[in-house]
Amino acid sequence: MQRHFITLWRIIHTGIVNFIRNLSLAIAAIAVMVVTLTIVLFSLITSATFNDTIAQITSKIDVSVFLQDSDTSSQTNQLLKQLKALPNVKSIQYLSKDQALKQYEAQNAGNTQLLSAISQTSNPLPATILIKPVNLNRIQDIKTFLTKPSVAGLQSDPPSYSGDRETAINKITHATDILREIGAITVIVFTIICALIIFNTIQMAIFNRRDEIQIMRLLGAGTAYIRGPFVVESAIYGIISAVFSIVIINSAFLAASNALQASSLGLLDIGYANNYFDSHFWRLLAIQLTLGIVIGAVSSTIATRRYLKFKTK
Repeated sequence: MQRHFITLWRIIHTGIVNFIRNLSLAIAAIAVMVVTLTIVLFSLITSATFNDTIAQITSKIDVSVFLQDSDTSSQTNQLLKQLKALPNVKSIQYLSKDQALKQYEAQNAGNTQLLSAISQTSNPLPATILIKPVNLNRIQDIKTFLTKPSVAGLQSDPPSYSGDRETAINKITHATDILREIGAITVIVFTIICALIIFNTIQMAIFNRRDEIQIMRLLGAGTAYIRGPFVVESAIYGIISAVFSIVIINSAFLAASNALQASSLGLLDIGYANNYFDSHFWRLLAIQLTLGIVIGAVSSTIATRRYLKFKTK
């Protein structure tokens, strides 16, 4: 057991020494990895911010179903039961004619003209069902159900989710999906570029130490012992890059949060993004460290395996 610890320590120590020796070669690999991990971190924070924003939008949006005055209680109860069974329905609120009138008066408390006009007639508002959707992207499922002949016949007017309101919400959800896809593609592209640069960096390091590796081979050193320092060296790339990416994002928030909060940025709530970064700092750091080490270790493992296989032929 002690011998294994000594061997492990030698591998780690050699990897650190090699990193210091090859620092000039490592700068390009670290720079690209910093960019990659920064994009990954920004994508994670942006995705969380988008999800929170969409959740806030969804919580304020409902589909209003206006019932005919001639509908019986059994028809209304049956419709409520069918709506609750839809997978994209989060919650349902039923408002009788009197409740709908009270809500209308509360919502227009500051508009004396509307209140005066509606008070001069009998209650013109229909009983209403307010439907909260789970996912705005699948709200069409609710609309399809409400347009069925058996259901549409119970309604006095088309559902409220239509026209400009529908178009605006659809644009928001569509833009969010596009931004997520762009972020994912960008991360994949930079990860591949980063892996290739680390691969070439390790290949150059192997080439510079080819005589030393050959001597180690002749002395009976195993493949793992030869490969280990290179894996450690590339893992150090990942650790340093992860720390730099965290510092860059943190500095960006500190420098820009006040200015950006004062501007209109649509979906990107800088305040929430900053709070998310602070509250999930250690988790995000762990993700960055893990991803950086994995990218570096996998790239160096492939590079050394290719070289060692070639030398043993």
